[in-house]
Amino acid sequence: MRETARLRVKNLHEPASRDDGERIRVDRLWPRGLSRERARLDGWLRDLAPSTELRRWFGHDPARWVRFRARYRQELQEQGRLDALRELRARARAPRR
Repeated sequence: MRETARLRVKNLHEPASRDDGERIRVDRLWPRGLSRERARLDGWLRDLAPSTELRRWFGHDPARWVRFRARYRQELQEQGRLDALRELRARARAPRR
């Protein structure tokens, strides 16, 4: 049986709860007005986020989603970030604390 990762996406401005498990932020930018203490993160993986250029190109346009995904994967490969992605996947599969 294949083990699947258990991921949940939560807005960083929502309060942390016991049910969250490990809290990892994958984004290049820190949100304004939010302290690191209040965010209660276990990690921040900036380098796994899409580049600024790719994010701007995408512009949240649903018509660009498929191309965005392909370009993002290519970025991860070219920038040698697949190991960090594998580590994140392993952390998602680990039992919750």
